[in-house]
Amino acid sequence: MAEMVVETRNLTKIYRDFWGRRKVHALKSLDLQIQRGEVFGLLGPNGSGKTTTIKLLLGLLFPSDGEALVFGRDASDVRRNEKIGYLPEESYLYKFLNAEEILDFYGRLFRMPAVVRRQRVNDLIHMVGLTWARKRQLKEYSKGMTRRIGLAQALINDPELVILDEPTSGLDPIGTKEMKDLIISLKKQGKTVLMCSHLLADVQDVCDRIGILYQGELKEIGRVDSLLKVCDLTDIQTSLLSQDVIDEIRAVVEKHGGEIKFSGNPTTSLEDLFLKIVEESKLHPGRRAHDTAVVKEGGENGS
Repeated sequence: MAEMVVETRNLTKIYRDFWGRRKVHALKSLDLQIQRGEVFGLLGPNGSGKTTTIKLLLGLLFPSDGEALVFGRDASDVRRNEKIGYLPEESYLYKFLNAEEILDFYGRLFRMPAVVRRQRVNDLIHMVGLTWARKRQLKEYSKGMTRRIGLAQALINDPELVILDEPTSGLDPIGTKEMKDLIISLKKQGKTVLMCSHLLADVQDVCDRIGILYQGELKEIGRVDSLLKVCDLTDIQTSLLSQDVIDEIRAVVEKHGGEIKFSGNPTTSLEDLFLKIVEESKLHPGRRAHDTAVVKEGGENGS
């Protein structure tokens, strides 16, 4: 059996007011297992219990009922912290330090030897693509740069489990693509990744399995490819065909009791189109688009 890095059993969290009265039932009997080496996505709208789950796993909150286990130990056991890296939704970093200094600071907290620490800092800065800005103070960083150095900080101790809370929050499409590529590279290194997000496309691109939370309850869980499969439709893609061939295929399908729901060219995603245009613009600077969909007001002769 695969090793379970994260496991929750009947995990429940109830927030109470000053008088001990029940205020919010944030998490309800969560049963969850995350295996070593997989990327698991925890989905849900704001207020669904994602961040509460993360805080319970990190030992920052105590459960009202049930238990949370990380590496087989109770989440409140601080001995497993050296195996965990955490990127919060908002990175709280010292703005007066530069990239090298902030990573060196966190490396010292883990009591890393100086030689190992320097090498680790260099490797991480290169990995997140901030070599050119390594000497700049963090107060001069953009949101995307801050997220990337935040990820580097989460990886300074070379953790086995990486927990990412809204890792693509506030990033443009290019920054989002780079962040997703970094997450995939972590999986290739054998690390276990738990990421929380309400951006469905981001999770779909990088996760092996997902769990969907709504109002504190786990509503669905499974492999991404299985959950997204539409079982009552068959999709066949071919190279470009003439209309006569399409009509012939349509006749065969109808003969066997089927119905062609759609016939035409497939579409890409807006994200893929944007990234393609950016890459082509780098290769062909100066090329401009012409809006052929605009028709002059007043007809062909104008007015």
